[in-house]
Amino acid sequence: MTQPTTLPRALPPGAPANGGMRFYLTTHKRHWLRLTDVPLFLKSEHWDRAIKWDVARGPYAVDSGGFMELKDKGTWTRPPRKYVADLRRIWEHVGPYDWAAPQDWMCEKAIIEGGWFGGQYFVGTHLSVAEHQRRTVANFLELRSLAPDLRIAPVIQGDTIPAYERCVELYEKAGVDLRAEPIVGLGSVCRLQSTREGAAIVTAMAAHGFKLHGFGFKILGLERVGHLLASADSAAWSAHARRRPPMPGHTHKNCANCIDYALKWRERVIRAVPTDHQMLLTDRSAA
Repeated sequence: MTQPTTLPRALPPGAPANGGMRFYLTTHKRHWLRLTDVPLFLKSEHWDRAIKWDVARGPYAVDSGGFMELKDKGTWTRPPRKYVADLRRIWEHVGPYDWAAPQDWMCEKAIIEGGWFGGQYFVGTHLSVAEHQRRTVANFLELRSLAPDLRIAPVIQGDTIPAYERCVELYEKAGVDLRAEPIVGLGSVCRLQSTREGAAIVTAMAAHGFKLHGFGFKILGLERVGHLLASADSAAWSAHARRRPPMPGHTHKNCANCIDYALKWRERVIRAVPTDHQMLLTDRSAA
């Protein structure tokens, strides 16, 4: 019988120099936190019904789940105080996270206008980009006021370079120095990342000196602008695995929920990034 293919779940010893990019594997499997010290990215809602808590072996960050929230409901249904309480429970039970996303408002056309996009139905917020930006900044300010100790990161939203610049101005007017923030999320570029427009947006925001996080970045996007990001996350490994047979020796239908496949895909991503733009592999220096 063929033995299952497995990969080391611990990062190699030794830490490279500062200045690399931290790459998070996005997963809904929260128990992976005790299986590997590779950086992971999880939605806060994945702990909503948690009874058993796994202490993290390595770095992790927390997503607010905003895309699905706005896609399906057109608004945020979790009050900021509830979200802060959820983040605090995660911090206390799992261990300190690198940062958590706010309850921001994405500015993709599908989120705002609603309808069918890519085979998925969006209810639509039917608000303007400017209103999404205003709500994004207001939520960050409220969350930081409620929990200044919880490493909640600001996120810049927009749909064009001028719009992103206006969002930066909103933060500045509110007294938030984005250059001093440990990480600044760059929202609504996931579907643009491998395009010239997406690259131009990343380049324009990086020119401010922000330590940017790219949400949902794939290989093509990382090849193009990965060197401009402080960190990025991706769940593309799961969709990639769903369209392929399982790894040798694996008995499941596919490896869409398989840590071995995810780790193998992560190695492929890292190899695809040019060596002069190489990502931080062990991530210990940024902990």
